[in-house]
Amino acid sequence: MTFLEQEIATQPDNWAAVVTRLPEVADVLPRAGERVATIGCGTSWFMGQAYAVLRESLGQGVTDAFAASEHQLARGYDRVVVITRSGTTTEVIEVVEELKAAGTPHVALVATAGTAVADAAESTILLPEVDEQSVVQTRFATTVLALLRASLGESLDQAISDAREVLAEPDSTAYAGLLDVEQVSFLGRGWTNGLANEAALKLRESVQFWAEAYPAMEYRHGPISIAAPGRATWAIGDVPEGLAEQVRATGGHFEHRDIDPMAELVRLHRFCLARALAAGINPDEPRNLTRSIILEDAAAVG
Repeated sequence: MTFLEQEIATQPDNWAAVVTRLPEVADVLPRAGERVATIGCGTSWFMGQAYAVLRESLGQGVTDAFAASEHQLARGYDRVVVITRSGTTTEVIEVVEELKAAGTPHVALVATAGTAVADAAESTILLPEVDEQSVVQTRFATTVLALLRASLGESLDQAISDAREVLAEPDSTAYAGLLDVEQVSFLGRGWTNGLANEAALKLRESVQFWAEAYPAMEYRHGPISIAAPGRATWAIGDVPEGLAEQVRATGGHFEHRDIDPMAELVRLHRFCLARALAAGINPDEPRNLTRSIILEDAAAVG
């Protein structure tokens, strides 16, 4: 059994457990009305995107999500949420140093204790129970998002229930119609745009397979031109009226389930694992990737 398979399987239990920690960490998380930014790289950036849109949609305040290397924190924020599994990524460390110098309140969500970000941040929420041995992130990212969703007053009960059902589903039906596709386009709406971005990244990382992501309403403005037999369009969250029919008319496969979007991401994780194993690829050690990007003399090393 791969590390990835083991880590995928614990997610609903991880979400249920992290929600119970909310009372102890609520004071360092954003308050309603604050102007907030999130910082992360890769998967952590995409979790920040999902949280940012969800927070604004619930009327809790302006929220932006930045890749650590491309931030615009000079715009001024009341609080910054830093997301980093390893706590050692160079770009994130530099942002924390900037935040400290500016005196900007910030909290870091980190899996690994004793790392640069965990030790340097003004406040740190440690999540060692969801740290991972696979390079490919799954449970750390979704557990962070579960905590952030709960901090907005959202119930995770449906997400947990849906994810448990996804994990219990037989392989024969979990991703029927998808095992032989040659390409996938993921679609999101609102806060699930971040999840669509993450889904495409997961498939590229773990399977070395081309996938892309778009806002669902934008898909008809060009990208649908690649829909065809042997290709799939996978929607996470709400689906614009008529889009499924338009995709199917091209001969392409349209994939969507009416379940919590985080549970749908777990189903995507299972799909990534199945495709990787079928291709003889070790999903724990993706090509050209390391657990953390640490820049030394302009060279990226693990």
